[in-house]
Amino acid sequence: MASDSIKKRKSKVLRNEGVPEMKRGRGDVEQQDARVYNEEVELDGREPEQDYMQFKESCKALASLMSEIQELKANGAKEGSVEVEQKRMQSCILFMTLKKFNRLAHMRLKRGRDQTHEAKQKVDVLHLQLQNLLYEVMHLQKEISKCLEFKSKHEEIDLVSEEEFYRDAPQDISRPQLTKDDPHQLTLARLDWELEQRKRLAEKYKESQSTKEKIQKSIEVKKEHLRSLQPGLNAIMQASLPVQEYLSMPFEQTQKQTEIARHLPPPLYVLFVQANAYSQACDKNLSVSINGDVDEAKALSKPPDDSHDDESDSDAEEEQEKTKRRRPTTGGQLDDKRKEMLKRHPLSLCIDLKSKDGSILHLYFYYLMNLNIMTVKTTVSTNTDLTTAISAGELLKSDTLLSCLYTNDQGRETPNPANRYQFDKVGIVTFADYVEDLGYPYKWVQDLGGLHFPSDTSEGVLIGSSLSASHMENTMKLLRGRVQSRLALHKQFSSLEHSIIPISSECQNLFPAKIISRLARWTTISQPEYMELPYTRHVTDAGLAKECDLYFMAVVERGTARLHAAVVLSPRYPEISPLFSLSLSWKGECTGRTDDNLRV
Repeated sequence: MASDSIKKRKSKVLRNEGVPEMKRGRGDVEQQDARVYNEEVELDGREPEQDYMQFKESCKALASLMSEIQELKANGAKEGSVEVEQKRMQSCILFMTLKKFNRLAHMRLKRGRDQTHEAKQKVDVLHLQLQNLLYEVMHLQKEISKCLEFKSKHEEIDLVSEEEFYRDAPQDISRPQLTKDDPHQLTLARLDWELEQRKRLAEKYKESQSTKEKIQKSIEVKKEHLRSLQPGLNAIMQASLPVQEYLSMPFEQTQKQTEIARHLPPPLYVLFVQANAYSQACDKNLSVSINGDVDEAKALSKPPDDSHDDESDSDAEEEQEKTKRRRPTTGGQLDDKRKEMLKRHPLSLCIDLKSKDGSILHLYFYYLMNLNIMTVKTTVSTNTDLTTAISAGELLKSDTLLSCLYTNDQGRETPNPANRYQFDKVGIVTFADYVEDLGYPYKWVQDLGGLHFPSDTSEGVLIGSSLSASHMENTMKLLRGRVQSRLALHKQFSSLEHSIIPISSECQNLFPAKIISRLARWTTISQPEYMELPYTRHVTDAGLAKECDLYFMAVVERGTARLHAAVVLSPRYPEISPLFSLSLSWKGECTGRTDDNLRV
């Protein structure tokens, strides 16, 4: 019941006039609208500061009235007493005043917001107008820049100077009385003169073209005549072949070699020219020939043809797809790069050095294109059998025959310093691992090809043909001497293996008439085996046993005595004599360092 009475009280909220809010009529609404309108009109004549001060005073007065009512009730005043009702009426009036100030504050706030919104709209309109103006300015600046950058076609024409124009042009074109004061008319006149000159040149060009066609026709007629002579010339050359062979004048072979030589790389071409010149001038027993695939060399020297690019596009795309599907391993890539770096030119040179005894030294020269060095391989052919002497097998091998032809030139490493950086990229530790397949890059081989690489001792540097010519004669003499000495050693070693000591007539008086001792054994040994011998330690310590030397062991017996002789043979024999280390086993061990008789 109490809750129902509370709800009924809430539904009938009374105004100060005592009229329920729900029962206000149309007249009350119109009266309130008039009041709101009057308050808005009144708002224009009021100051916010004054309202604020009055609001504070009203709040203080209301607070004091509330405290007075509380004191009255505390002192025992009844609820409906006159003093309490009077204070309550004053409080209601103050509440109405506070509501009025609140409405005025809200109206001021709404009016300020409306004014701010209107000002913002004006600012937005002005900003939009500013953006439009800036865009128009930017557009005009672009158009001005385009106009300033515009170049007329006549600016690209290289016109004659003004002095030449006034000097060469006729009066009806130059018009000096008009063009000297007007740059525009001057430019037009110069363009007219340029057009006139080009017309004249076009006429001359037509005349030259007709003359050229006449000359080409006459050339074709002469070429046809020369082609008709070719079969007869070929028949004459074929008929003269026996005469060429009889007179040792192979003109046709020389012509073919010269034609092929055009496709040689520069170092091999220099060697080919210098070797031919040396053969004709100094050594008739030297011959030069060119070996290899001529067609591959022609394709290598020919620049790539762009006409096949379009045809190979599809193939290239297929290769790319295959590559994407199957990537090669790192090891396979390095192997391919090594092969490409160590690739030889398809053509090579062969120089044959013939000796009086019928032996021939064959020198095969190769050019490594990516390393820019030359290499050489050798073989020796003789009229006699060279397989009878086992210990002499090292004498005529390619790695020992030409070793140290010049001092300290073993041909195991490349003489080009740039190759070291190339090897690092593909993982090549040393070039010595490839010399058996590619050949030996001796320094004198580079000199014969006209290749020069900087060194600490290079003085008076020669390059190309001059360098090759300066080394040709001396190198050929050294090669002949090396082959002759090795063949002589080969013959001697063959006799020693059969326990026969060859004695020349000049040395016959140095040997006894009765043979008491005998050569029991003659064999080759390796450098490590030589260094392990106790009686060769002094030779090893002195640095006289080198890797490029050849090592042999001889055993001479006489009764119970046995003499061991360890021999070091230099590649430069006979320029450098062999070195013997002796050890005698007879009533003990003695060597050349401990026994004066052996030392002598």
